[in-house]
Amino acid sequence: MKYTTLFFDLDDTLYPNENGLWDAIRERMSLFMAEKVGIPWDQIPELRKEYYQTYGTTLRGLQIHYHVDPNEYLAYVHDLPLEKFIEPIPGLREMLLSLPQQRWIFTNSDSDHAHRVLKYLDLEGCFEGIIDIRETDFACKPELIAYQRAQTIAGEPDPHKCVMFDDSPQNLEPAHQLGFATILVGSNYQPTEAVDYHILDLLSLPRKVPVLWATD
Repeated sequence: MKYTTLFFDLDDTLYPNENGLWDAIRERMSLFMAEKVGIPWDQIPELRKEYYQTYGTTLRGLQIHYHVDPNEYLAYVHDLPLEKFIEPIPGLREMLLSLPQQRWIFTNSDSDHAHRVLKYLDLEGCFEGIIDIRETDFACKPELIAYQRAQTIAGEPDPHKCVMFDDSPQNLEPAHQLGFATILVGSNYQPTEAVDYHILDLLSLPRKVPVLWATD
């Protein structure tokens, strides 16, 4: 088997981005910055954009510049009624379980949020575990060290045996640099040179990337 380890991003990768969940999380991020940190509303959009481009997440920027408590932040921004946004996707559970590799969630969010998402998607038991922002010691995608720590947690030292699924080309670039195969999921962004495969949703994986099921 060419690949042994699959890393799946969580939000906007396991489910379609049209459901509004990630937009709601972004709103909670802005509320936190205004209400808990005291940043003026008119500065927040540009600051969040700057933090995302520079550090990969708003949280990372807030940690560096405002010394926010990451646990307080994560609990606040994910305090949402997930059942209003996501539901099981017919056939997705069966498809994931048919993959012969070990499968991991690799997310910049926290495990509490990830467990809730997997519950409402009916994907509990489909993954070996969750590599969240705490497991990587608050290093986050696209920091190179986050991917290396994910490899260590998954027990696969050879990056050429790993596959990264993400809805962001920015998060796929370091994986590609390390030697992972990279799969861009969704229609939010156009593929870059760091993208090996582009699929609109995970259900199209068997048709678009059949090599994942190859046994030789």
